[in-house]
Amino acid sequence: MRIPWKRILAALAVATVAGAVLMLLLPEPVLVDAGAVQTGAMQVTVDDQGETRSHDRYVLVAPVTGRLLRIALHDGDAVQESQLVARIAALPLSLREKDELTARVAAAQAVQSEADQRVLAADEALAQARREHERAIRLAQEGFMPPQAVERARNAEVISVSALEGARFRARAAAADVRVARSGLGATFAQGGLVDVRSPMAARILRIPDASERVVTAGTPLMTLGDLGHLEIVVELLSSEAVKVAPGMPVLIEGWGGEQVLRARVRRVEPYAVTKVSALGIEEKRANVIADFVDAPGNLGDGYRVTARIVVWQAERVLKVPASALFRCEAVWCVFVVDDARARRRVITIGQRNVNEAEVRGGLVEGDVVIRYPVNHLADGARVRLR
Repeated sequence: MRIPWKRILAALAVATVAGAVLMLLLPEPVLVDAGAVQTGAMQVTVDDQGETRSHDRYVLVAPVTGRLLRIALHDGDAVQESQLVARIAALPLSLREKDELTARVAAAQAVQSEADQRVLAADEALAQARREHERAIRLAQEGFMPPQAVERARNAEVISVSALEGARFRARAAAADVRVARSGLGATFAQGGLVDVRSPMAARILRIPDASERVVTAGTPLMTLGDLGHLEIVVELLSSEAVKVAPGMPVLIEGWGGEQVLRARVRRVEPYAVTKVSALGIEEKRANVIADFVDAPGNLGDGYRVTARIVVWQAERVLKVPASALFRCEAVWCVFVVDDARARRRVITIGQRNVNEAEVRGGLVEGDVVIRYPVNHLADGARVRLR
């Protein structure tokens, strides 16, 4: 029997042409970027700009009305406790003004007594916090308390240390106010005598509004002092973000001018918000979050700008997917998984989420390849090609 080679060749030619036409009619594979679903550490942070400031600032004011002699010091100069920083040639005072100064001394002494009592209370609170921390460590070692309880006890001790230090600073400020009030009272008995204004603490001069000789009234600010060795960070957060923050949360300080990331810890979230107007003219409610440095602040000074990342959630090992792969399909979250060079839409369940990643709680497994930045015309089952 003769083999019909001509027919076979003709059929092959027709099949080849049909295949070529079909390939031309099929859409080109969509060029896509891909990322892998993997397991690892993850953090959720609240980020915003902040600034440093001295933990305790002191504004020295004129204790009496008179002629201020020219201030020889300059911004940034270091001063010691009780160092002479300004002198005022006091004017003769009336009997009423003398009575007011006497009352001012009495009020300053009462405030000092209150501050001393607060130091005693803060000292006792710190001792109690240390006992609670030691007790929590022992119970955790015996298996009666979880590690989180030890962490909370340690945070309470850290906060108590800061509270005691702040109480001591307030007591020193109150004592300085008593000295200033007494110096003003003493000047009433010297007609035109010189009144010495002294520094209440070892610090640096942050700002002198006007160093020139001039006439000042009692209460006029002369200079601002601060301890640059005890800086804190102030971050103005939107009130909707501030509610996520709690004392004891870690803070990462970036964008401060150094290469390394500095660590800090939230000390207080202020319980009130103020209205701010954004650069776009939108009114916003913002609340201050105060954090203390854990690492040394380096060369940072008062009023320096930083970028603060407050860690509100973190985990050492979670399944995560690139956030750029997520998109909404009706009321759920979806991704496109690359399967045999085709895009397969898959519904997933996510948990925590940050700018770059999202926690996967269902729908994906480690090693799945997902499409990042899926285009609008990408359909389920479409052919894809990775870049």
